[in-house]
Amino acid sequence: MNALATTLQAFFTDRLLRERQVSPNTVQAYRDTLRLLLIFASERRSKAPGKLGIDDLDAPLIGTFLDHLEKGRQNGVRTRNARLAAIRSLFRYAALRHPEHAATIERVLAIPSKRFERRLVTWLNETEIDVLLTAPDRATWTGRRDTALFSLAVQTGLRASELTGLNCADVHLGAGAHVSCTGKGRKQRITPLTSSTVATLREWIAERGGQPADPLFPTRTGRPLSRDAVEHRLAGYVSDATNRCPSLARKRLTMHVLRHSAAMRLLRAGIDTSVIALWLGHEQIETTQVYLHADLQIKERALERTAPITSKPGRFRPTDKLLAFLEAL
Repeated sequence: MNALATTLQAFFTDRLLRERQVSPNTVQAYRDTLRLLLIFASERRSKAPGKLGIDDLDAPLIGTFLDHLEKGRQNGVRTRNARLAAIRSLFRYAALRHPEHAATIERVLAIPSKRFERRLVTWLNETEIDVLLTAPDRATWTGRRDTALFSLAVQTGLRASELTGLNCADVHLGAGAHVSCTGKGRKQRITPLTSSTVATLREWIAERGGQPADPLFPTRTGRPLSRDAVEHRLAGYVSDATNRCPSLARKRLTMHVLRHSAAMRLLRAGIDTSVIALWLGHEQIETTQVYLHADLQIKERALERTAPITSKPGRFRPTDKLLAFLEAL
């Protein structure tokens, strides 16, 4: 095998799995990115993927590949940047093993991420949450399971992967009721439960039965729910709930919106953002600042505490012709 093939295999086996011990989701994301890149490069260079060299994956080709993701595959900027991050990680590893290709690698690593518009987060208010949680048919086994799952999601803000990864032993309903989970980066955390969530989970666990190591929210066959299955179930309930709460039609609901809703409930209750960051399992507290930007009520309360502006409105008039030209642009 050539240098690229051996480096690519060692990147997964040594760097990702042995050294960094990344999660299966990260391995799959990197795998999909590099698979797409090799197929694209193979077509452009008229070589089999196994025959491609490091110099075949130069900066112009990587740039064309990124454009292809956006225009050909209709990927968003965030996806484009995530693919680029995976490529950079491979090339940083290759730089240690193949200094003879330093020029090519340096140019690839210099490709910048693309800036994108940061939109305000979407979340549900209390009325919308109540309507959504009453959408599952509690006369059915799956309806009672989904009620427990979505109630836990809205109260704790757990990610979809964290919810589907829960086992029966991860829920503690005695004194100091809480749920334990392993989040991104294999960070373990515990999240307290409210009395209403405890009651819902107690009923579900009593009906669900099972051993401590069994999934808390299984399928009919006893296997853990997949993330796609959870999103599909949520979409069905949103469609039903919209008939009773028209405001839901203006929002694109996903499991991450339920996570945002949990964060906004904490923020509006006066909880400090540093605590919310710990609650959600954020690596950096700056990630939690997005909820401050999204909450208009907090900004309105801050405005009420400021002194009113008493100066008369006016318009700036430059005294210099050059400044006037710049002002008119």
